[in-house]
Amino acid sequence: MKKDAQTSSSPMKEIELGKVVVNIGLKESGEHIEKAFTFLEKLTGKKPVRTLSTQRARTFRLRRGLPIGVKVTLRNANALEFLKKVLPAVENKVRESSFDNEGNFGFGIKEHLDIPGQKYDPKLGVFGLNVNAALVRSGFRVKVRKIRKSHVGKAHRISKVDAVNFVRTTLGLRVV
Repeated sequence: MKKDAQTSSSPMKEIELGKVVVNIGLKESGEHIEKAFTFLEKLTGKKPVRTLSTQRARTFRLRRGLPIGVKVTLRNANALEFLKKVLPAVENKVRESSFDNEGNFGFGIKEHLDIPGQKYDPKLGVFGLNVNAALVRSGFRVKVRKIRKSHVGKAHRISKVDAVNFVRTTLGLRVV
């Protein structure tokens, strides 16, 4: 008889927040990248990384290797704290279509001013950002480790229903 993954008493079936990636993609490089870098560092308390263009597009004056965005990866307590800080910006609601079948979900914030506690700084301007979160279970490391990489069995994967239930109970989100 199969039990629901959340109600199972096995510690291996417990779902955790693996990481949160905060991304700001920009149209241009240069001064805007530096402003976004400063803003993201101030918002998360971690040092961001510049993301580089992988393709060339003459119409957008884009060449390979040009910085076009910034991102930060947060893990453990920092990730959970950040999610609780930015979820009021989307009114604690996430669409069901924002979840995939692997235990990941994401949402966008149109203006960083929607985040509680953020004030307008004329030096920085206004930024929109994407927040993506990955949920994991114990044992998921086998699919990303360097030596003897393996796959996670079907019964151990996080389904869309499991992810929605976890987000509702842990983060208090409404899934619409």
